[in-house]
Amino acid sequence: MGSQGRDRAGDVCGVVATHLPAYRIDSVVLLGEGEDNTAYEVNGELILRFTKEPDAQVRAAKVNDEARLLAAVAGISPLPVPESAFTVAEQGCLAYFKLPGLPLIDLPLPQRSAHGTSIAAVLGEVLTALHGVPLAQMAELVDTDDQPMELWLREAAETYAALAPRVPKAHRPAVEAFLDTPPPADGHTLVFSHNDLGIEHVLIDPVTCAVTGVIDWSDAAIVDPAYDFGLLYRDLGPDAARLALHNYPADPHEIGARAAFYARCSVLEDMAYGIETGHHKYLDKSLAALKWLFPTQSE
Repeated sequence: MGSQGRDRAGDVCGVVATHLPAYRIDSVVLLGEGEDNTAYEVNGELILRFTKEPDAQVRAAKVNDEARLLAAVAGISPLPVPESAFTVAEQGCLAYFKLPGLPLIDLPLPQRSAHGTSIAAVLGEVLTALHGVPLAQMAELVDTDDQPMELWLREAAETYAALAPRVPKAHRPAVEAFLDTPPPADGHTLVFSHNDLGIEHVLIDPVTCAVTGVIDWSDAAIVDPAYDFGLLYRDLGPDAARLALHNYPADPHEIGARAAFYARCSVLEDMAYGIETGHHKYLDKSLAALKWLFPTQSE
């Protein structure tokens, strides 16, 4: 760990000692650093995430709001979600104990394929519960995130232009035909949702493949209900998406059409992310998804 990492590790120990004085610290590991946050793992079980927001008031508000959001979601979701162990608002710190389970993205593709429909059925129940919450109950905790469909398509075209050489040649005609097709209409009803329900945020028991929790609620928002179903479509396939929508209280064809659109746009985004960051799991899952999202003439 570099000097900055060691210095912050000392901060982590101090914060934990102050807020969990009886908790013995044996190890502190830098989990990762992104544009918005830096995360540390203590003893392999306690996560401390520090926001990089420079404004003290905004920083404190973000941490307090996310802690309130996690508490609210815990009362809604039929699956476990992380719950705040403590916050240090002035330092932009949110701490929580890890949920049991392995991120679904870490499961080998054959196992994901074998269990994808049963996993999607459970996640469909989670989305049904989230989407049924009155918006007034969540509007003070999250923002609205509803971009026009035309913008989604335009950004997908820009992403494809940059990564086209990395897309297998056999899939390119289907991708380009999609990008030349008008998007679904806007004007859908909005709901509260996770807003990033990819398989990297779904925890499973690695032996039974039962879903054990849903993590990373930092993007939760008031959104198109089709979006998270689209991520299930992208990562687990059309059969899984249909099963996730089986008991959903809305027209499955209407939701499904928009879900397929979001799946095709977001797989290009995930491919680009995997290439740019070197996170091969994102690239690998995206290449696998091309088979059902942009089938070749022989498929």
